[in-house]
Formats: sequence, C-alpha cells, structure tokens
Amino acid sequence: MSNFLIPAAMAAEGAAPSGPIPGMDIFIIIAFALVFYFIVWRPQSKRSKEHKELVSSLGKGDEVVTSGGMLGKITKVEEQYVVVEIAANVEIKVQKGAIASALPKGTIKSI
Repeated sequence: MSNFLIPAAMAAEGAAPSGPIPGMDIFIIIAFALVFYFIVWRPQSKRSKEHKELVSSLGKGDEVVTSGGMLGKITKVEEQYVVVEIAANVEIKVQKGAIASALPKGTIKSI
C-alpha cells in the first residue's frame, strides 16, 4: 500500500512552484498609494482650501450657517471671530472656522 502512494507524492513534488510575479509587491504599494491619494487626500485638501477661502471672504451683511446649524447674518467681523445676528437683537459671537457655509442674500427672509 505504501508503494502505491510514493509515486503520487513524487509527482506532486515535481511541479514547479508558482511564486509571485517579480515587482508585484511594488505595484501593489503604488496602487494603494494612488487610491489613498485620489479617494482620501485630494478631496479633503480641496474641501479645506474651499473652507479657508470662504472664511477669508466673510464680510458684514453675509448670511451664513454655522457648523451648529444656526442661520444668521454677520454684523461684525473681527480677526478670529464674527458676530452673527440669529434673531432680532440676538447676537452671538462664533469663531470664523465655525462658519459652515455662506448663503445667498435673502435666504433667511425666505425661510
């Protein structure tokens, strides 16, 4: 019985080992880096740049939405803060970075 299994084992050992394709490791690392760049890094840096431009262009009278979801009109712009009127005679001071977006003029009246 053991003589019957030995030739089969010898034949299995004679097959050429199939290893990875040379250079495939580098290709996988480069592909992963490209996917990371286009899916994570580039969109995030684009959003950051757009937000920085928004914050630097804020001025008195602009209608904005804060990151907390409050709508209001800017009444005063300081170096690091803006004063936002959220209701008649109700003003809050928020950091410029807390402004999520600017609204078109007249949006607050239409809501």
